[in-house]
Amino acid sequence: MIKRELYMKRIRPFINTELIKVMTGIRRCGKSVMLELIKQELVESGINPSQFISINFEDMRYDHLHTAKVLHEEITRRASQIEGRAYLFFDEIQEVTDWEKCINSFRVGLNCDIYITGSNAKLLSGELATYLSGRYIQIQVFPFSLAEAKQQCIENGTYTSDEKLFADYLKYGGFPQRFFLPDDHSITTYLDDLYEAIIVRDIMLRHNIREQTALRNVLAFLLDNIGNPFSARNISGRMVSEGIKTTTATVLNYVDYFKEAFILLNASRYDIKGKALLSSTEKYYAVDLGLRNVIKKSEKLDSNKLYENIVYLEMRSRGYEVQVGKLDDTEIDFICYRGDEKLYIQVAYLITPADEEREFGNLERLHDNYPKYVISGDLANLSRNGIIHRNIIDFLLNP
Repeated sequence: MIKRELYMKRIRPFINTELIKVMTGIRRCGKSVMLELIKQELVESGINPSQFISINFEDMRYDHLHTAKVLHEEITRRASQIEGRAYLFFDEIQEVTDWEKCINSFRVGLNCDIYITGSNAKLLSGELATYLSGRYIQIQVFPFSLAEAKQQCIENGTYTSDEKLFADYLKYGGFPQRFFLPDDHSITTYLDDLYEAIIVRDIMLRHNIREQTALRNVLAFLLDNIGNPFSARNISGRMVSEGIKTTTATVLNYVDYFKEAFILLNASRYDIKGKALLSSTEKYYAVDLGLRNVIKKSEKLDSNKLYENIVYLEMRSRGYEVQVGKLDDTEIDFICYRGDEKLYIQVAYLITPADEEREFGNLERLHDNYPKYVISGDLANLSRNGIIHRNIIDFLLNP
């Protein structure tokens, strides 16, 4: 079990505080392991494991605890038997009706430290979430980054080289469990099963969708077109032309459901000169390239878009907010924000002489002092005029 320092360093400052620690992310990205890592650190700091109360609400043994009232009674009873502070760990909390009321009551009424996970992006956006307003910190957990994948492969004894690892990561992504599977067929089967679980449990059942053809086709289309400007009208028109009944409004609903289940992530467009977010043509990226590759329909291989998707995920994993920049009639692939930090990134597969002016020239038009990067598969260092060029594998493995 690797330490996942990308996330632990964000969680540590809040351990043993009254703030509720909320970890969200797509199903099977490693949220449950994060709870185990936190427990491990607590034990190493001297906390007795008898002070832990842990419940995974996807475990059928806890089906009777799926309402706030019953859960409250059970945890209050168990916490009363603990000497000192109780440490509460709730996995997939969205399965509990009115869970926010219950969690807030624990925060107010018990001597406790609370950690929860959920596989729903709207976990804290509903009306009930006002109970927790200002009383929690939220951390989104992603599948393994390339650096984490390398750590896991070294631990497993399967690491050979950075180049082979990167090629494998492009094809099969970073879901932690897949690194313990013996062959390509097992990995593909696992990813297919994960896709079905997300589509059925996190989307169809949650939103009472019975006709799934359009839903699956819209998702496949979006994943075929990662990094391209989004138009619901164009997608619905294409679906209708292929004989699939849908509407623009339906496509927009589906996109919300995909985002809610974390299978799709978005990057808003930002007008750099106008200093304003643009309300249309945002872009979407896959939360994992392995999952994307088993869902998409097209056989086309667009390495530029794959590299762009990986860099987007990497920056999100590092805790940055990521936007797409519009500069007059040109585009900056990513503007990344983290606290007071800000940086610009252009991504390319390989930079030909014809490409070099575009990739570097766009950044040279930005007249500020924030760091600027061009990331590509090239091995030669093409840095110029203060713009740093980095090989993508080096960038991903050496932040």
